[in-house]
Amino acid sequence: MGKLAKAKARVRNAKGKDAAISSPIIPAPSPQLRKRAFDAMRAHTSNSRLEERARAARLAGEAQLARDSEDMGKRLAQALGLEAPTPLAAAKAVTPAPPNSWVPVLFVSSSMPIATLRTYAGQLERTRGVLAFRGLPGGLTKMGPMAKLSAQILRREPGCEGPACAMRDVQLIVDPILFRQHGVARVPALGLLPGDPTKPYCEREEEAATAAKASQLVYGDAALSGMLETYARLGGEKEVHDAQTRLEHR
Repeated sequence: MGKLAKAKARVRNAKGKDAAISSPIIPAPSPQLRKRAFDAMRAHTSNSRLEERARAARLAGEAQLARDSEDMGKRLAQALGLEAPTPLAAAKAVTPAPPNSWVPVLFVSSSMPIATLRTYAGQLERTRGVLAFRGLPGGLTKMGPMAKLSAQILRREPGCEGPACAMRDVQLIVDPILFRQHGVARVPALGLLPGDPTKPYCEREEEAATAAKASQLVYGDAALSGMLETYARLGGEKEVHDAQTRLEHR
């Protein structure tokens, strides 16, 4: 206290506002004081309530991020005219194919006319078939062009815009492995594949993945019914039977 009083007196007696004031000398802490400070830090216990609040805030942030991502996905689908599927519709869409069934897979390209792709989509809907693309238009890093192309192909009314447009129930897949496995040289090409060709490879059994291959391919820009007939004449009567039946009776 004495040192503080003397410092104040020097300030009062200084001549001028810019008089220099010497900095106070802070004594170095003694070893005993340092030891007490570190011991107190080590003995400090965490606050469980504070940790619980921080954990709850982190979980709430992650949940909000998931909701925002879902909302952005819906907005993108609406902007492109693709209605986001409901959980029930999604469950129906991924229903596994019946055992020993053969699925018509039409190998196509984004360079084909939209009118042709729309016609094939209408025919494949009746046979529960699949449209297969080798890659994404614009490259693998751009999903927008593929989403737009899908909407153009699947809309029942070509002039319809927005999320209220009715869409065809046809699966579209992008699978370069399937193209390479079948050695597709040109499009369109039709193959009848056993099982579910839309199922991810990581979810297939190893033997089933290698066996899921069409016995043959039919090339030609013809109606789906004609391609199925050609497939049957080449020895695939068993494979095309279900598809032909659905195409004729619907």
